[in-house]
Amino acid sequence: MRHRCFWDRGSVWGSARRGFTLVELLVVIAIIGVLVGLLLPAVQSAREAARRSQCFNHLKQVGLALHNHESTFSYVPAWQKWVPEPTNPPSPLYNMTSDAQYTFSALGQLLPFLEEGNIHNMFDIKRPLLDPVNLPPPWPGGQNNPMSMSDIKTFLCPSSPATREESDYGPYFAAVGMSGSFILPRTDYAPLRGIHSTLNACAGLPATNTDNAMLGTADSRVKSTVKFGEVKDGLSKTLCFTEIAGKQGIWFRGRNIAQPPNNINLNSFYGDWNIARRPRGLSGANPANPQEPGCSNINVLNADNPYGFHPSGVVTLRGDGSVMFLNEEVSPQVFIGFVTRNGGEAFSLD
Repeated sequence: MRHRCFWDRGSVWGSARRGFTLVELLVVIAIIGVLVGLLLPAVQSAREAARRSQCFNHLKQVGLALHNHESTFSYVPAWQKWVPEPTNPPSPLYNMTSDAQYTFSALGQLLPFLEEGNIHNMFDIKRPLLDPVNLPPPWPGGQNNPMSMSDIKTFLCPSSPATREESDYGPYFAAVGMSGSFILPRTDYAPLRGIHSTLNACAGLPATNTDNAMLGTADSRVKSTVKFGEVKDGLSKTLCFTEIAGKQGIWFRGRNIAQPPNNINLNSFYGDWNIARRPRGLSGANPANPQEPGCSNINVLNADNPYGFHPSGVVTLRGDGSVMFLNEEVSPQVFIGFVTRNGGEAFSLD
């Protein structure tokens, strides 16, 4: 009887084992590269969708806080509130600059309605924001708790590339004797005050600045607050907050053209009343002169205009508390109609 060895040709164990050839290996690597190339945009898109959803949620919370504020006080938070000169003790800057005569911004006024009452209570809102009582060191004579300058996560959009450390008001306050950095928590959301003359001109309207947005008033010494009943165009058809993200960087059509420390985009601290802006009409064609007049508006420059880091638009808040994604191609006429509270327009953005 003929016995067969386990290493014979017919044996499975004895058959020759062959690895990948170089060509096969290169083909596999190429296939993996193609799959990764197809997958990455989908992953990035999913991440941006999650960030935009969180951005929506933050403005939704601001909208709820705005309505709770209106229910409590019968008016919406003012973009700017003038306070009389403090006498006990007097504010050393009060008569030096008009900037030292105003208190918290609209976002600052909403803190108690965003579960941030502990921070709000650290400020004396009957005194100017620039009073030493309200600002911590290294502000000259600053007496407030440094924790008063904690970040407010609700005011930050996760799609924004900026960081807290970028909000440095030191260069601005050098004129009042401050030296070095003065770091303040920033915001990616801003109240709308009115419309700039350059954008009004694009819509065929008188080329003047207006203060007739939902939170806008012309002179806070005379009138600083707006009631829901004064929003004649309807709360659902009037914008009140918008993204103006990325400060203190100067973002122009997707590129940061800032050169710190002196070339920075101010109005980035959430408590600063100057975060309220009048959107401009911009050409969007000249990085050397980013405020060159024209008829573009959204996602051109983040100084005065709506600006976000989402594809093709910005997240905005309407007066009824609903959040809406505003396409960057919206016309000046329609945009102005949705910013002004009493223009009598009948536009729809849905």
